[in-house]
Amino acid sequence: MSPARDYYQVLGVPRGSSLDEIKKAYRRLAHQYHPDKNPGNPQAEERFKEISEAYGVLSDPPKRANYDRFGSAGGPFGGARPGPGAQNPGNFQDLFGDLFNDIFGARGPGANARGERGSDLRYNLEITLEEAAFGTEKKIRVPRRRPCTQCNGSGAVTAAGSTSCPTCRGAGQIRIQQGFFNVAKPCSQCDGKGRIVRDPCSRCQGAGSIKSRHELKVRVPAGVENESRLRLQGEGEMGAGGGSAGDLYVVVQIQEHPQFKREAGDLFYDLKLTVSQAALGAEVQVPTLDGPIRMKTQPGTQPGRIYRLRGKGMPSPNGLGRGDQNVRIEVHVPTELNPRQRELFEALGREEGEEPGGGDRGFFERVRDIFE
Repeated sequence: MSPARDYYQVLGVPRGSSLDEIKKAYRRLAHQYHPDKNPGNPQAEERFKEISEAYGVLSDPPKRANYDRFGSAGGPFGGARPGPGAQNPGNFQDLFGDLFNDIFGARGPGANARGERGSDLRYNLEITLEEAAFGTEKKIRVPRRRPCTQCNGSGAVTAAGSTSCPTCRGAGQIRIQQGFFNVAKPCSQCDGKGRIVRDPCSRCQGAGSIKSRHELKVRVPAGVENESRLRLQGEGEMGAGGGSAGDLYVVVQIQEHPQFKREAGDLFYDLKLTVSQAALGAEVQVPTLDGPIRMKTQPGTQPGRIYRLRGKGMPSPNGLGRGDQNVRIEVHVPTELNPRQRELFEALGREEGEEPGGGDRGFFERVRDIFE
């Protein structure tokens, strides 16, 4: 790397950055410029070497202190690229493990020696709005692969029914050159198992696993949002070669409610009033998640007005209180009138016509007189 380039500028971080900020910057740039993401691109490979050199210094406290004091030319750590036998800083090795996981879908060289992690699974769980509000526990049955009980997961009828894979010599992995790295990948002949089944198990046909439905209990927390994902660690597909199982993600899908509409933590309910109720005010029954309650409306309530019932909405997922229920008023205008209703409305019309400005009395006082 040119001495003119500053290590902090290479990673795009200020000098006072924390180790975590430096690690995040390196991870982002390394993923972008890794040779395996840019095959045949010498500029990307050189850039990758440059940011790796900068991270190798700035991620090591003694080297970073020496660099901050003397610059790239100062001391044994300043600007010198580590040779083939140089030892990486501890967190540098961990970061490369994560980087290989992003690029190759594995955990880097030697991953199959520890086994391959199983796949994650998804399960769509449908619940009611009431269950989402107060929480619930559901039993689900998830199809997934588990070790065959007949062959104990070996895939062979007997121990002598399988032999070591000749391609990987039982390692379950082969090493190939990826850019300037030596990378381990699963052996394609034995699928990373390290053994070839000659006498397959009749139940699993040599796979070592069978698909079955596994019953689980899922606890849905109160106040859960629609499309929330609940992670059940280790409940996904089984791993290969002794690897850990994947995770199960339960996606919560809340059914549409016949009465309530949800907006975050608040609920909306449309209440229909008659013309007389809207004009004179009324005490009406309103449904809530906690059961019906009595609510008073004011005389002269206009269509579209909202009455707020505090604390009658959805609980907060973090347990910090509840939202509100908003009662939105609709006024029902009758389309068919019986003789008495027509008589009353005609009387109201005449009253309005006689005193177009309302006179000394308000409109709702006149409505009350007519309907009483």
